[in-house]
Amino acid sequence: METAIQWLGGFALIAASIFLIPPVTSLIAGLYLDDIASKVERANFPNDPPGRDLPTGQSIWLAVRFFFVVLIVNLIALFLLLIPGVNLIAFYMGNGYLLGREYFELAAMRHVSGAEAKRIRRANRLTVLLGGLVIAALASVPILNLVTPLFATGFMLRMWKRIAAKSGIRLVSEGQQQRLRTSSA
Repeated sequence: METAIQWLGGFALIAASIFLIPPVTSLIAGLYLDDIASKVERANFPNDPPGRDLPTGQSIWLAVRFFFVVLIVNLIALFLLLIPGVNLIAFYMGNGYLLGREYFELAAMRHVSGAEAKRIRRANRLTVLLGGLVIAALASVPILNLVTPLFATGFMLRMWKRIAAKSGIRLVSEGQQQRLRTSSA
């Protein structure tokens, strides 16, 4: 009996860690997203205007808010662990939606306003969801889940650039945005 309890405890610990990795990696990623995104933009999009870093307070607020939302979704999915099949669907769909939404919007907000980023995400919801499912799949693999923030940031930044180009969204630098705001006022 004692051995069975130890095995079940070990299994529960592994299952809980798999379900709790996405919220923890999202919190960490939110704090370093601008650094990662800047490097990806310089390396892969040198001819595009660079995005602007989000203000530190806003980055922290978004990271903490996102952490709690993902934590709640994963706790619900963890309770659904007792219902075979449903738990995997809940885990991947919930995390796919949330991770896709947040990483896409954070990448887009480097170039457009938060409201515009949400509008563009909604217009491309299936593409963003599929991208989020890829991120959720990576986040569920032990050891590989440690690179989830790096992968997700670069992946969604590339997705944002592709969608922006396809939609005809003109990317402008922060200085150009400032001039546009001043001239339109």
